Amino acid sequence: MEMTNVDSSNVAAIGFDESSQTLQVEFKNGTAYQYFDVPEAIYDGLLSAASVGQYLHQHVKGIYRYSRV
Repeated sequence: MEMTNVDSSNVAAIGFDESSQTLQVEFKNGTAYQYFDVPEAIYDGLLSAASVGQYLHQHVKGIYRYSRV
């Protein structure tokens, strides 16, 4: 999965696989998570969010199934 670096205090990079609708989030502390069945619009929103961490908390965490990578 191709990752894109983002400007965030906690998130290092995000990536998205269209075929499986999987969002991957890599944090600056070295952990990474994959979120499943995520619409591409959510990924686009993360890329353009003023605060990536806030957007992630409001629109992804607690909403989509996930697994630590």
